[in-house]
Amino acid sequence: MTSIFTKIIQDSLPAEKVYETESEVAFLDIAPFVYGHTLVVPKREVVLLEELPEEEAIGLMKTLQKVAKAVSDAYQQVHYNILLNNGKNAGQEVPHLHFHIIPRVTDSVWNLSQRTEYAAGELQKTGDLIRARLRGI
Repeated sequence: MTSIFTKIIQDSLPAEKVYETESEVAFLDIAPFVYGHTLVVPKREVVLLEELPEEEAIGLMKTLQKVAKAVSDAYQQVHYNILLNNGKNAGQEVPHLHFHIIPRVTDSVWNLSQRTEYAAGELQKTGDLIRARLRGI
């Protein structure tokens, strides 16, 4: 069964993509914990990290590092969490391997059950902010 992320990768569903390579794609989460919450996903549809071939896992980590730096830079070098829910029992909701990059401001409280929505026009504005930083990396 094709995951929602595969549909985004294939451009069957819209997404605010911020970075793409031959093997990976990064896009904004449409139900973010905070603005700038970005997902980094391999184009190969696997559920668990250990299912991704080693060379592709290395490429995914390089992309994760690059996008995480851009997200941090987009918010004045803010710190961030990188989250992997590896399997359903670990909280993975979409059966397609993905990493979350979640910007954190000083003294921010993070509630995993509380999501937010982008205000009108803010999704693209946030994507533009991160893409601008990626051009400099």
